[in-house]
Amino acid sequence: MEGWKRTHHLGALRKSDAGKTVTLMGWVHRRRDHGGLVFLDLRDREGITQVVLYPDLSGESHDLAHQVRSEYVVAIEGVVVERPAETANKDLPTGDIEVRAKRLAILNRAKTPPFQIADEKTDVGEDLRLKYRYLDLRRPELQNNLRMRHKVTSAARRFLEAEGFWDVETPVLTKSTPEGARDFLVPSRLSQTNFYALPQSPQLFKQLLMVAGVDRYYQIVKCFRDEDLRADRQPEFTQIDLEMSFVDQDDVMELMEKMVKVIWKEAVDIAVEGKFPRLGYADALSRYGCDAPDIRFGLELAEITEVVADSDFKVFAQVAASGGAVKGLNAKGAGEALTRKEIDDLAGFVAPFGAKGLAWIRIQPDGQWQSPIAKFLGDKAREGIVKAFSPVPGDIMFFVADKREVANLSLARLRVHLGRRLGLIDDSVLGFCWITDFPLVEWNEEDKRYYALHHPFTSPRLDEAHLMESEPLKVRAKAYDLVLNGTEVGGGSIRIHDRDIQNALFKVLGIGEEEAMEKFGFLLEGLSYGAPPHGGIAFGLDRLCMFLCKADSIRDVIAFPKTQKGTCLMTDAPSAVDDKQLRELGIRLRATAQA
Repeated sequence: MEGWKRTHHLGALRKSDAGKTVTLMGWVHRRRDHGGLVFLDLRDREGITQVVLYPDLSGESHDLAHQVRSEYVVAIEGVVVERPAETANKDLPTGDIEVRAKRLAILNRAKTPPFQIADEKTDVGEDLRLKYRYLDLRRPELQNNLRMRHKVTSAARRFLEAEGFWDVETPVLTKSTPEGARDFLVPSRLSQTNFYALPQSPQLFKQLLMVAGVDRYYQIVKCFRDEDLRADRQPEFTQIDLEMSFVDQDDVMELMEKMVKVIWKEAVDIAVEGKFPRLGYADALSRYGCDAPDIRFGLELAEITEVVADSDFKVFAQVAASGGAVKGLNAKGAGEALTRKEIDDLAGFVAPFGAKGLAWIRIQPDGQWQSPIAKFLGDKAREGIVKAFSPVPGDIMFFVADKREVANLSLARLRVHLGRRLGLIDDSVLGFCWITDFPLVEWNEEDKRYYALHHPFTSPRLDEAHLMESEPLKVRAKAYDLVLNGTEVGGGSIRIHDRDIQNALFKVLGIGEEEAMEKFGFLLEGLSYGAPPHGGIAFGLDRLCMFLCKADSIRDVIAFPKTQKGTCLMTDAPSAVDDKQLRELGIRLRATAQA
C-alpha cells in the first residue's frame, strides 16, 4: 500500500464528484472482462462503485486487471465520470457514476470462496456459512445487519446518557448463584476446587450499584446461560441493561417506551406512535393464552368451561369436572378459507403442545352447525358458546379441553398459526405491549417447591406482601415485560430493597438462612446499609435487532454466533484442552463411554 491513500469509501461518490481524482480500495464484488474494457465492481461496507479500465488509459493496470478475480483486495486510482443515462444503475446510490482507472494495485489475492458472496440471497447451508463466517459477513445483507446493530446500541447509549445514566462495567467472573438457568462455570487455578461463574445477568451487581449511590446505571453487556438453544437463543447474548433509584414501575416503563421509540426512529426511521397498551398477566392468559401475546390481530380466546360442564359431550364434561378448562377461539371467515383436511390436520398441529384433541364447529351458510360434536351440545351449551364467540355463517370455532396450561398454550399457538393462514397478521405493524402483575412465585409439582417467576429479587406488591407466607400464589410481583409481535424483548421489575422482605421471599422459595447467606450474603449485607427503592429492566439486544432487520434468527444479527448445539463451527469451540492445562487447574476428566 506504500504510496496509496484511500480518499473515499465505495458508497460515497455521486454525480457532484464528477471530475475528481480518487483513490478507492476494497474487494472485487464482480469482474466483467469485455476484452477491450474490464469492469470491476468494488465493494466495501459502505457500498459498491463501478470501475472501468481502458487499454489506452490504464496501460499496465489494464493488463493486470485480467488477473483479478472475485474477492481480490485491490486499490485503484482514477477519475470520476458521470455515466450516460441509459447505462446508469438506479439500484445503486453510486449508479450515476463510474471511475475510470489510471492505476490498479492488487493488495491481496483470494482463493475461490466456498460460496458466492456477490449474491443478494444465498441458499448455501447455514453450517457452511458459519464455518466461513468472515466471508458470510462480507455479504451486504449481513453487513447491513451489523450496521443496524451499531445504530441500535448508539441510539440507546445517547438516550440513556442524556437521561443521566452512567455506563458502569460489572464483573464477568463472578459467583455461581444457580436459581435460574444453568451457569457456565470457570475453574480457578489459584483457588483450586473452586469455580467462578459467567454471569447470567448483572442483576446483583447493578442492585449493589444502586446501594452505592450510582442512581442510574446502564451497560450493554454480555450474558451467559447454559441452556438448550433454539432460533432466538444463544449461550452468550447481549443485553441493554439498566437500573434506576427512587423509581416505581411506571417510571421505568414510561422511560423505556421513550427509548424504544428513539431506537426505532434512529435505526429505521419509523415513528412509533402512542402509549404502549398494558395487559395484566391474568388478562393476557385469559384472552391470548400466553404472557407474550401478539396483539396485532383478533382471534382472542374465550372460556366456556361452565356452560359445557353439563353437556353430553363427555370430553368437555370430564375436563370441567376435573378442574380443567374448556377454551376456544372463533376463526372468523375460516369456513371458506380452510378445507376439511386442513381443519382435521390442525389436531396434529396442537398435539405437540399437549392437546389430546381439537374440537371444531363450522357455521354453515344457513346458520346450521356442522361438527362431529354438535349433536352432543344441548340448548344451554349452544347458548353459552354463541354468547362467548358470536359466530356467524362462514366462521369456524375451535376448542381445546384439558388442563388450563395445556388449553392456553395449544390455543395460543393455534391462534398465531391461524392468524398467518388467514392473512390477519400485518408484518408492517408493530404490536408493542406491556405485561404486568405477574405472580411473584409459581409452584413446581416435580420439585414440590415454589420458584420465583422472574427472579428471587423481584419485589412483591406491598399491599399483598402479607400473604407471602400463607398464600404465596396470590401475591403479584412488581414486574413488567415488554412484548413485540408475540415475542418478549425486555423484562424487568422493581427490586426488593428491604432485607427482611428479601429474607421472607427466600423462605417462601425454600432457601434457608444459612443457604441464603452462602449464596447471597453480599447482597443481604448491602441491603442492610440503606438501599434505596430501585428497579430496572434488560432488553435483549439480539432480539431487538432481529425485529429491526426482519431476520429469521438472532444468528443473523450476531457477528460470530454459535449453532443450535452451542458450537462455533469457525473456531471449533468448545474443544479439548491438553493435560497440562487441566493439571494446573487441579482437574481430572472422568472417562466417558465411547460411542
